[in-house]
Amino acid sequence: MPPHCDTMDGPVVKAARAALQRANVNLILPYVPERAGEELRRAFERTMRVRSLSPEASETVDYWFFETAVRLHREGEGAPYTGLKPAGLDEGPVVPRAEKAVETGDLEPVTTFLYRALRDQLHERFHAATARKHYDENDVAAAREYVQAYLGFIVYAHSIHTAMAGSSHTHAEAGEGALTGHRH
Repeated sequence: MPPHCDTMDGPVVKAARAALQRANVNLILPYVPERAGEELRRAFERTMRVRSLSPEASETVDYWFFETAVRLHREGEGAPYTGLKPAGLDEGPVVPRAEKAVETGDLEPVTTFLYRALRDQLHERFHAATARKHYDENDVAAAREYVQAYLGFIVYAHSIHTAMAGSSHTHAEAGEGALTGHRH
């Protein structure tokens, strides 16, 4: 997935920022698994103490708290933590649409976008396979082109179905590392 939860303008840092501004750790706790809650609470308490020392201390400790929250969030997803990413990265076409759908309560733009993208990809891959279907059996190069297009279509369709039927948030297999059964 394109950058999202590990960016400075992603939902985890937004929640962490709100928690610090409102002095309420409960605003960030839902973003980490329950087993990481105590570590995040301790980081929050330390951050709140140090923030009052100076603007420079506040800036430094806030960033540390954001890193801690994102690291714990990523661990809960079963994904590696690779550091905070800057704000403004390209999230791709779906994430902004999905976020707006949640904000507005209107799912139709997301549904329409995904349906069209899926339809276009299926048609393209299907036609690539069927256009190569009738080849001379002695033309191994043409046979390979068909097999690649055929398998490309089949594997793509299977991958889409697997993604649709799978959990919706974890990067790893569901289990102890799964945060909430969502994927991003």
